[in-house]
This record gives sequence, structure tokens and C-alpha cells, in this order.
Amino acid sequence: MCGIAGKISFSNKQISQSQIECMLDKIKHRGPDDEGVYISPNHKVGLGHRRLSIIDLSPKGHQPMSYLNRYWIVFNGEIYNYQSERQKLQRLGYKFRSDSDTEVILALYDKYQSKCLDYLRGMFSFAIFDTKTNTLFCARDRIGKKPFKYYYNRQVFIFASELKAILTQPECPKEPDMIAINHYLTLQYCPSPLTGFKDIFKLEPAHYLMLDLNTGNMIKKKYWEIDYSQKMSLSEEEWISKTNNVLEESVKLRMIADVPIGSFLSGGIDSSAVVAFMSLNSPRPIRTFSIGFEEEKYNELDYARIVANRYKTDHHELIVKPETIEVLPKLVYQYEEPYADSSALATYFVSQMARKHVTVALNGDGGDENYAGYGRYAVQQFSLFYDHFRAVNKHLINPIVSLAAKTIRNTFFDRVRRFSDTLSDDYRYRYMNYICYFTNLQKEKLFTAPYRSLIYDHNTYKIIADMFSRAGTDDKMDQTLFADFNTYLPDDLMVKVDIASMFVGLEGRSPFLDHKLFELTAKIPFDLKLDRRGVKKYILKKALQKYLPPEILHRPKMGFGVPLEYWFRKDLNRYITGIFNSKKMKDRGIFNHSEISQILHLHKSTNTSYSNHLWALLTLELWFREYFD
Repeated sequence: MCGIAGKISFSNKQISQSQIECMLDKIKHRGPDDEGVYISPNHKVGLGHRRLSIIDLSPKGHQPMSYLNRYWIVFNGEIYNYQSERQKLQRLGYKFRSDSDTEVILALYDKYQSKCLDYLRGMFSFAIFDTKTNTLFCARDRIGKKPFKYYYNRQVFIFASELKAILTQPECPKEPDMIAINHYLTLQYCPSPLTGFKDIFKLEPAHYLMLDLNTGNMIKKKYWEIDYSQKMSLSEEEWISKTNNVLEESVKLRMIADVPIGSFLSGGIDSSAVVAFMSLNSPRPIRTFSIGFEEEKYNELDYARIVANRYKTDHHELIVKPETIEVLPKLVYQYEEPYADSSALATYFVSQMARKHVTVALNGDGGDENYAGYGRYAVQQFSLFYDHFRAVNKHLINPIVSLAAKTIRNTFFDRVRRFSDTLSDDYRYRYMNYICYFTNLQKEKLFTAPYRSLIYDHNTYKIIADMFSRAGTDDKMDQTLFADFNTYLPDDLMVKVDIASMFVGLEGRSPFLDHKLFELTAKIPFDLKLDRRGVKKYILKKALQKYLPPEILHRPKMGFGVPLEYWFRKDLNRYITGIFNSKKMKDRGIFNHSEISQILHLHKSTNTSYSNHLWALLTLELWFREYFD
């Protein structure tokens, strides 16, 4: 795992080593073990690399790496099948100087060019400079686990693992993108390719860029797509066998390392399954890491201990308290885009704890996307059923629910009202209205008139609705999974883990995010994921019965949340009120502060939680301060 950076000049200006080193200095946390720079003989191409040594710890793994006196690569990630691909290439006559997966990528590119991506199983972002054709080939993995951000203005092309490195270069402007911020307030993240900065973009998952350095022409192309349309008709027993086999294989592949490894353990089904398969395939106790909170509603440590005791892991725990908010400005800077997933705070602290003991940590990310584990999928399924009763909803159900929501002010009835209000809408827009942070109506009240006019024609709901339409299947629940797979998963969850773990020099690996596993689960009929009784992850739970106890398999889902609703009412109320009432925030003129005050008042004085709204506004204001003040 590493950090990469590069700069290509299309003008008379030359690239210097100091420019690349300046970029690398901003991402040195991603690779504390080594640094390397390549400058082409004509000083038009500069590549940089920071290394976190995981496989082949020898100097032979140093990057930028050359191959056949033709190619130069900077690579971030891990290729889990590199050994088998290396053997195939050796039979074709290819020779290798190192034991690294990096050199295998170069050989595959020499053999197959852009089709080399079809042979890679893992997480990656990389750039290959071909000195013979004078081209730059850049690619990102299928799921979007490793970031790739870039700026291009026909005079210069700049790329890096983190955009804060790009911002060091004088050619790159630093201006907030209000369209991206509009989308952020609804989604809690900036949807690809937007980043929150004008003209700086992120390469979408499963895409590559080919840049012709002679002409400046750039081609972007998608090379892989998840397919939910081809279902397999198998018995439950066959699905159970396939699920366990591919999951165990995925875990074993991610245990390959020349450094200490461990696992996050929340006590949920997914991370518990990972720990189970790791333990069954390790001669030594697995190191596991869990965090908890003093607020019992959010504390999962008891569940984590059940799994740790069953598999006799070397277990470590940490309690996160409200005063840890002191780290927030530093985290906001590190996340660099407007980002409002509060579990980033928890992910940072568990990563920090794990890094004291291991260099690689596996996790359970992706289980909910594979097996329909989120509660919102059950809500969507229920809403599709109610499509048959739209008239009843409009004239009977909706008035009753609206009255109840006004009379009983709590989070549950607020969500029910939001759900009921949109039952007559298109199913794609109703899904968005249910899961979003700020609804379109709320944003109209929140933005001041000048900014409201800027974002008027940019409907965030349409971004997600269009993704439903691209799914290639008529099944509306599979369309929902497809939309989340292409938006929420890469732009929120993958960002959360990558930034938090790499901030402390820890490599995170996600067995449930293996693309072979996703290709298999896409073939599972949806009612085996969320069955007709409303049981989420049905087939996964059946598969794991012999590995996990019932109190883990059938416990209520908690998620990896932070108790913000309590913190904002008590310990952190003064802190957040001070931020919102500050002259800095008011002088920006973006938001109607009477609306923010009303949100804060409702959160404190009623049982309805507006913690997501408050957190989104708080982290956005801190983002402005870190990057623009």
C-alpha cells in the first residue's frame, strides 16, 4: 500500500524533482517506508511514490519501477493473484527481478495493454508511462478501494492518491465547487467524479485513462460492470457451499503479507465472519481490534468479545469519548473532500489502535452491499409493495402518518413521515428521499438566495435515479443494489476506510469486496438476500451458521455509528453552537443561519435526531476553514 503522484507537462515548462517531492510530502503518511522519484530525460514527465512495505520488503520493490527499459510505473494497492499470474507470464518467457506484484502489473501491461486489467484481482490505482509510445495509462480498481485524483487543463496533467498533493502545484486553482457541495449535503459525500474542488476530479471505479503525451488527447473508459441480470437457479445448500468457498478464498488471499496482520472486529456478522475464516487459516491467534462507546445504544463490545473468545483472538479494545472531537479538524483536512460520514471518527481511532500492533488489518466492509444488509432495502421493498395502494396512501395513510409525526416528535415518526410523503413518487426518487441527509425541500430553505440559484438546476436525486436506470435489469431491488454499489460504496465507504487507515500507515483489506465475490452474489436471486419475511442477509446467515453463534447471526444491526445525537445534546452542544454562530461561518453567506439555528433547536428540544444534518454542516464549515481560510 502506498501513495502515488505525478505531473505531465504539455508546455515549455519542465518538471523538476522538487515539484514531485513537494507532492509526495503531502502524502508521506501513506508510505512511511520509502520514497522514489522518476523524471523523464526531457523533463516532461515526473512520477513519485511513497511506499508502505507489505510484500517483498527488499529494495527490489522500490518505485517508480521500470521494466524492459520501456515502462515506468507508480502503483498503490495489492494484487492478490499476482503469484499465479507471474507463473503464467514466466511460461510465456517473461523474466522478473523482484518478488513484487508491481512488476507483474508491468509485464501484464506489456503483454495485454489496457486488457491487463482483466487479469488483476485486488485493489489498485496506478499510472504507467510508456516511453516508446509516449503515453500515460492510469487505472483504478473495479470497486474503487484505492483513490486516483487528477487535474488537467491541456497544459498540465497532475494526479495523486490525495488531492492535497495536487494542490501543491501552482497550476492548480483552489476554488470550492458549489455544485458538489449541493450534492454533498444530500448524500454526505461528493459523487464521482466531483471532489468539492472545481476542476479536480476523481477517476471513477473500474475506469482507466489513456493520455497521449504527443497530442494531449485523453480517453476515459469503463472496463468492468457488475451484472445483476444473470441469475443462477441453485438450491440453498448449493448457495451456502458457494458462499463459504468464495468467502474463505477471499479471506485467505488477503492474509498474504510479509508483515503482521490482524482484523477489525465490530461484533457484526461481516467482520465476525472474516475473523472466523482468518482464525481457521492461521496457526497463530489473530489480532483483533474493537472500539466502543459509553452510550450503550452504540456499544458493540460485548458482541465483539463473543467472537474473540470463540476464536481465542489476541483482542484489543478502546472506548471513544466525546472529547475525541478535538481530532476533527485534522480529520477533515485529511479527508480533503466534503465528507459527512461520522463513522470516519470511529474508523480513525480503531485504525490508530491497530497500527500499534499490525501493518495490515482486514475488515467486513461490503457484506451489506453483497447481501442486502441495510434496513433501507427492507423499506424500499415495502414501498414497492405499496405501489399497488397509491390511492389509499394518498387519502388515508398519508394524513394519519403526517398527523402522528407532528404530534409525536421523534426520529422514528420523522422517518415514517418522510417515507409516507413520497410513496406516490417514482420509486427511485422515493428511495433517495428516504436515505438522504438534506432533502431537496430542506436545501431550498437552507441555502441563501444567491447560492440557491447556483444549484437550482442540479438535482442530486437524479444522479442516483440515473444509476438505477443503468442497472441492466428490470428487478427494482437489484437496481437499488446496483445504485448503491456504484455510488455509496465507492464514494463513501471506500473513502472512509482508505483515508482513516492510510492516515496512520495501516493497510486495510476487505474480503467481501473481492470482485469475484461480487460477481457471484449478483447472480443470487434477491429473495435469498432479503427474504419475504424481512430477514436481511438470509443466505449469508445460513452459510455462517457453523462458524458464528446465534447471538451474532440474529442480533439487531447497529452499524458503525457514533453517538452524535447524545453528544450534540450534551457534551458537544456548546462546541457546535459556537461554530455555527461564528463570524466566519456567517460571513460566508452560503446558508440561512436562522434555518441552522432551527435545526439545532429541534435537535436539542425534541426526541427527533438531526445529528446527521448538524454533522454535515459542521464538517463542511471545518473543511472551508482547513482549505480556504
